[in-house]
Amino acid sequence: MDQSNVLRVEPTLSAKVLAAMSYFGILSLVALLLNRSDEYVRFHSRQGVVLWIWEVLAVYTLVIPGIGRLFFGMSSFICIVLSIIGVMSVIMGRAWKFPVVGNWAEKL
Repeated sequence: MDQSNVLRVEPTLSAKVLAAMSYFGILSLVALLLNRSDEYVRFHSRQGVVLWIWEVLAVYTLVIPGIGRLFFGMSSFICIVLSIIGVMSVIMGRAWKFPVVGNWAEKL
């Protein structure tokens, strides 16, 4: 793992709870709105919002015959894996920037 993508901080317990919520779909918006001033929570919630939007858009690809199911399956798998990595990152007190998702999240 590239160490330049890791932000090491010592977040409070409430910040960790809100940051972990960020990787559970629409709850990422709750975390973003409740604690926008905390850099740690804001970092994780922006990544969570991007993952959630990706998941929602992937559902709409199901209407495309054949390829839609494949794209949805791959997207679901990737989003679940990234969410698990995100929660593990929160538990360890780190903020790991996901390769593509992190760049999109910075623009929010």
